[in-house]
Amino acid sequence: MGKKLYVGSLSYSTTEDSLKEAFAKAGTVESASVITDKFSGRSKGFGFVEMSTDEEAKKAVEMFNGKDLEGRTIIVDEARPMRKSF
Repeated sequence: MGKKLYVGSLSYSTTEDSLKEAFAKAGTVESASVITDKFSGRSKGFGFVEMSTDEEAKKAVEMFNGKDLEGRTIIVDEARPMRKSF
């Protein structure tokens, strides 16, 4: 399992700080980002969390996938590389 995790179905009010704080319960968070619309600045409802080790990433998936975060049932899985569109 990779260290970078995809986090989906986030509440639009979730911030990078609150995401980092929540995932810190599973281990050391290297980075947390909430993806926003470049025009409105509003959250798109998903983000990424990078854990410091594979073990912590696995623990975070087990702890948070399908669980409630800020009133929403979130999806947590290993992040996949971006596909190139032609």
